[in-house]
Amino acid sequence: MSEVSRKGLAAKEASFVMVDLTTEEKNEALALIADQLVNDQTTIIEENKKDLEAGKVKGLTDSVLDRIMLNEKRIQDMSDAIQMLIGLKDPVGETLETIEKENGLVIKKNRVPLGVIGMIYEARPNVTIDAATLCLKTGNAVVLRGSSSARYSNEVLVSSIKQALKGSKVPIEAVQLIEDTSRETAKELFHLKEYLDVLIPRGGKKLIDTVVKEATVPVLETGAGNCHIFIDETANYEMAEKILLNGKTQRPSVCNSLETVLIEEKWFVEHGVKLLEALERENVEIYGDENVVTQFSSAKAATEEDWSTEYLALTISVKIVKNVDEAIHHINKYGTKHSEAIVTENQQRATTFLKKVDAAAVYHNASTRFTDGSEFGYGAEIGISTQKLHARGPMGLPALTSSKFFIYGQGQVR
Repeated sequence: MSEVSRKGLAAKEASFVMVDLTTEEKNEALALIADQLVNDQTTIIEENKKDLEAGKVKGLTDSVLDRIMLNEKRIQDMSDAIQMLIGLKDPVGETLETIEKENGLVIKKNRVPLGVIGMIYEARPNVTIDAATLCLKTGNAVVLRGSSSARYSNEVLVSSIKQALKGSKVPIEAVQLIEDTSRETAKELFHLKEYLDVLIPRGGKKLIDTVVKEATVPVLETGAGNCHIFIDETANYEMAEKILLNGKTQRPSVCNSLETVLIEEKWFVEHGVKLLEALERENVEIYGDENVVTQFSSAKAATEEDWSTEYLALTISVKIVKNVDEAIHHINKYGTKHSEAIVTENQQRATTFLKKVDAAAVYHNASTRFTDGSEFGYGAEIGISTQKLHARGPMGLPALTSSKFFIYGQGQVR
């Protein structure tokens, strides 16, 4: 039996134990994990340095290295996120609907765990902790498959989790890590229907598209973030600059950062050069349409590919548009249905934008950087869903549950 099948089977067997655990027992396990991470931080940072050093040799970009990097603060943040998760309501067991039939049957629709969740992800060791703890809180077992760029970090984090679980009622087999990061193991995971109930990809567009196209396991799709901001002719300049700079520069390597700015033509005439100069001062590389390049000499000419690119770096594409309708058309054509924003003082245009833009999260006069499980009050998130079935947007605890009908009778027959 291969490593993937063996660990899938172990997770499946653990999932049958998980369904019988109380909220208190699951929370006790999470508290142990939170403490263990802090206790093991020296070892975790040492192993993480191996990934960073290997990444530099491979020529990974600064943005990717930033995603991989763990330090004391980030480890403490992971521990704090688990503590927040402990305080959140456990959705498992919640009654969603009750039907009482005339013949005396009582039908209840309750939330239940999905079972075994497969996670395949890139470069972010924090996902190892987010995925494992969210799954455990909701009574699920999890099979993790990270990328080779974070191999040592993922291994040491799972080691800490398993050490913590030894003191809990949660079976240590409930968290499995596929240590072989070859393409062959990924493909095997795509087809592990015998043991996996759902597969969640988290990473770049190429990974997500590959999983969606090739997997026979049901997929909960988390999308790449080609996020836009549209600056309307009524936009307040100071507000627009503040939101744009935050969305682009605060942490450019994450999926809710801005990649394209669309500017209404009259507003650009009055404020556009000043806005692009503000971006340039923050070392943002600018690709613009013909009008932008003509009016801002340091901008490079954007290609068709730029409008579809998730840069994940200090790079942005800029396009001048006539009105909100043209902005909406552009976003719906090139966006990834993640997070989109409008800056305007015109309420009617804001309402039109929010209704017509096809995305999981739409913003009026606020930064797209808020699309995050913690910011939405869910605690750590399993990912941001850009699909429309089952879950959409930041996926917290309820997204990791299914439903089950419980029917109670006294001998009724049909």
